[in-house]
Amino acid sequence: MRADARRNHERLLTEARATFAAQGSDAPLEEIARRAGVGIGTLYRHFPTRGELLNAVFQEALAELLHRSGELAEAEEPCRALVAWLRALIAHAGEYRGLAHALMSASHDRSSALAGCSEPLRAAGERLLGRAREAGQVRADVSIGDLMQLTNAIALAAEQSPEDVELADRLLALTLRGIKD
Repeated sequence: MRADARRNHERLLTEARATFAAQGSDAPLEEIARRAGVGIGTLYRHFPTRGELLNAVFQEALAELLHRSGELAEAEEPCRALVAWLRALIAHAGEYRGLAHALMSASHDRSSALAGCSEPLRAAGERLLGRAREAGQVRADVSIGDLMQLTNAIALAAEQSPEDVELADRLLALTLRGIKD
């Protein structure tokens, strides 16, 4: 990438992070381009779809979640490790208004640009879930896909009720009672 194109790419990502954080994941792309000092065509050359821009914005958080799952994979208490990771997923999905919904939609669409986020997370979660199952702490019929949908649903519910700061924890606790063996 040429130096000016690389600068435009970085400015677009910086402004997208700030705009998505302030306005949610459905913020106008035109505004992101304007704030980055480029035209909408430049934004689309770098990120042909909103999903691709979201995917690029969330790569840093994805790396953190994957790193955290690696740390937790060796924990002595597999179920606690799984729960800690699910809490991290909920926190991530709640960082940007609309992200939980976008992630829920992407989980059913393997061609989605956001599938680039959900696939590695799914694999990391499967490893943690497998350890908890092997330890007899989680029912055999629990799937990582279901858990990821539930975490996104919890984040979405918490997003809809921002005044109830404990809602996500209560819903996760309720969910966990249902998955334990």
